[in-house]
Formats: sequence, C-alpha cells, structure tokens
Amino acid sequence: MAKKSNRKGAGSSTIGLNKKARHEFYIEERIEAGVALEGWEVKSLRAGRISLVESYVTIKDGEAFLFGATITPLPTASTHIHPDPLRTRKLLLHRNQLDRLIGQVERKGYTLVPLAMYWKHGLVKVEIGLAKGKKLHDKRATDKDRDWKRDKQRILKKG
Repeated sequence: MAKKSNRKGAGSSTIGLNKKARHEFYIEERIEAGVALEGWEVKSLRAGRISLVESYVTIKDGEAFLFGATITPLPTASTHIHPDPLRTRKLLLHRNQLDRLIGQVERKGYTLVPLAMYWKHGLVKVEIGLAKGKKLHDKRATDKDRDWKRDKQRILKKG
C-alpha cells in the first residue's frame, strides 16, 4: 500500500502566487520562463518560503532578471553559505521570446510582472505577465464588476 504524503500542498505544483499583480495590472500575455537557482533556494521553495508581491522582471543586456522575489532561507542552511533572500535571479528564455519582450517593453510601454512560481517536471518555472498598469478608476471598476458577479451568483443560487 502506498504511503500518503504529509507535505503541505502535496498535490499542488504551485509554489507561490502574486495576487497583487492581477489587481494592479491588465495582463495581456503570459510567458513561462525557467529560473537559475542555487541549491539552498530550491530547498526553501520546496518548503514554500517565497514571496512574489514586490517582485518585477527587467531586461538588461539582452537577458531577463527577476528582482525583488524573496526566498527565505531555511534555518538548517549550511554554515559556509551566506544566503541572500533578495538575490537577483536570471530567467531562462529563448532568444526570440526575449527579443519580442524587449520590443514590447521598450516601444509600447509594457511591464513584465511575475504572476506565479510553480514546479513543472521537477524544474522551477515562473509565469511572467506582459502587463499594462491600471489607473485608480480602472481598479474600482474591476472591483465593482467582481462584486456584481458574486452577488449575481448568490441571487441565481437562491432561485
């Protein structure tokens, strides 16, 4: 008989979400990218110790980097390594994807925002959103629409 896993989120491959990004931006396109990580970071990600809230993606010298993602080191980290939780991490993308993103960001004023981090076939992947910023009145309208949909579902459910 197979043993059940005791880990938190054993069936889920999602490591972390950036819910604030969907509130602050219109997400027009989603792109999957790999992340270059160190060993202690992978161990911390397995424990779910990540925050993507204040993070963003920049393109410098033709390469994409993830800034501001906090990966909290485990207390059992090795003594000879001094982990930096806010380390800049390189994103792994194909050259044609990078070229297209560079054009969108520089010419059309888009922003690159990390939306989620998850496991895929044993590798860590980041979902990047090509986004445009929302104005305050746009955020209010989005909230109002979401509340109306919720109320409409309640009314329909009651009969």
